[in-house]
Amino acid sequence: MTDTKDSNTENQGLTQLGRPTAIPASPEDAVLETFANPNEGLDYLVRLACPEFTCLCPITGQPDFAHFVIDYVPHKACIESKSLKLFMASWRNTGAFHEATTLTIATRLTAAMAPKWLRISGFWNPRGGIPIDVFYQSGPPPEGVHVPDPGVAPSGGRGQ
Repeated sequence: MTDTKDSNTENQGLTQLGRPTAIPASPEDAVLETFANPNEGLDYLVRLACPEFTCLCPITGQPDFAHFVIDYVPHKACIESKSLKLFMASWRNTGAFHEATTLTIATRLTAAMAPKWLRISGFWNPRGGIPIDVFYQSGPPPEGVHVPDPGVAPSGGRGQ
């Protein structure tokens, strides 16, 4: 007999939640899953923070570290957090520049859930003494939606 949790994930078309799932070998292999927005008639903000993001410098192969703050106002779908976690972890052995990484994440999230509004703040740890923070916003947020500051200190204040 299938338990209620499995039935609910199956009814939502979720294949990763509630079962063991390996980290994808690359971001291209990762599947971002969504579920129906439970409050489609309301505009509200969802914030997902990924403070331990890692990937590789595409030139040196050295690790790069970032803290991502993803804010979005859902439309018909919300991103499922386990699939996001697996997608973000899939970057660990991938070489990519900060700008390309941040905008690829934005593009993939937009394609997966078509939000009303999306903002990604990528706070990258300094490399060679220079932080390269990358920000993307799809446009102005819907009127009346509270959008708090990302809450990450500028470089010099992070981790010190």
